Amino acid sequence: MATAAAALAVTVGLAACGSDDKSDTAKATSTSAAASTSAAHGEHGKTAAPTAEELQATLTLLADPAKPTADKTAAIVNGEKRSANIDKMNQGLAGYNLTFAVSDIKVEGPKATAQVVINSPHGAAPAMPLTWENIDGKWKLSDASACTMLGFAQAPCTP
Repeated sequence: MATAAAALAVTVGLAACGSDDKSDTAKATSTSAAASTSAAHGEHGKTAAPTAEELQATLTLLADPAKPTADKTAAIVNGEKRSANIDKMNQGLAGYNLTFAVSDIKVEGPKATAQVVINSPHGAAPAMPLTWENIDGKWKLSDASACTMLGFAQAPCTP
């Protein structure tokens, strides 16, 4: 986790240095592999496993500085307590494009864990596990994983 944090911090810190189109290829490859391995979670009324695209959409929403804070808080478990962090992250990500590749989704009851690679114009950070929770039929990023993402964006959660 520390390696992923350091890699992302370097990646975010280098935002103004240039661009690289390699991230699109990595994203497409990882996302396609993840989509083909995602499957429904059981039967008898159990929650369906999230798709890689569904989880990726949550992360894309969070990283888009043009999206309203209210939309982002709704995508995080108890997200309303992270509004100030999200506002700070939005300022830091203005003009900076991040994409995400989600793979290896594992579902245990109402929780899903997936490996996530964060792609920036300068390359990809190492894969790291993030978790989502199914609340009322919607997969939301867990508070702990949201705090990980916010910390990478220089908007850390406070205890």
